[in-house]
Amino acid sequence: MTTGSTTATPSKPAATPSADAPARVDVDADAVLAEPMTALSPRSPARPFSVPNILTYARIVAVPAVVACLYWSDIRDGGLWLRWVALAIFISAAVTDFLDGYFARIWGQHSDFGSMLDPIADKLLVASCLLMLAADGSFKGWSIWAAIIILCREILVSGLREYLAVLRVSVPVTRLAKWKTTAQLVAIGFLLAGKAGDQILPATTLIGLTLLWVSAIVTLYTGWDYFHAGMRHLIEDQP
Repeated sequence: MTTGSTTATPSKPAATPSADAPARVDVDADAVLAEPMTALSPRSPARPFSVPNILTYARIVAVPAVVACLYWSDIRDGGLWLRWVALAIFISAAVTDFLDGYFARIWGQHSDFGSMLDPIADKLLVASCLLMLAADGSFKGWSIWAAIIILCREILVSGLREYLAVLRVSVPVTRLAKWKTTAQLVAIGFLLAGKAGDQILPATTLIGLTLLWVSAIVTLYTGWDYFHAGMRHLIEDQP
């Protein structure tokens, strides 16, 4: 009588990360809800004139147009109607920020070029508007600190992302950071209407200033979160 023998099946070795695969900085899950970084998703070949990139170009072109309207409206006494023109251009630019990402997703047109250019366009639009609004007196005094916080955070995170990119480390974009951006855009929209908006809704400027401070506070939180996660990774990678 023969007895059956069992053959041990060798266990499958655990997959090890490739040396060429980009690492990822995990932001504290208790602080924010991280979404997958688009830099880790499949990329299409660089197409400078794809629809998402054209929308991003339009957002960059909107920057001097908004600046010109604000300059001629208040600094050159061109009339309050120019603030409505500036607001219309700004809203159109803000819509392209949503549309370029939407079309890139549904058409599979993510590219490294677009990922590089998109945040640059956003920062140019926000920074230029804040500087012009400060110049024409739309906000002053303590409210200038809100703008300084926002601008410093953008510079800090941009520098951190660029440095970590050299190490092939990605910093995930969080939902909280997206809400922060939304609050910034809405605040700037109210402030662009400014004096013209106050004639229709007296609290227009006050609403803009309140939202500006809200976005500045959230900016401090998300900026520290990104900085802490990035520095922790860099320290752990030290020999």
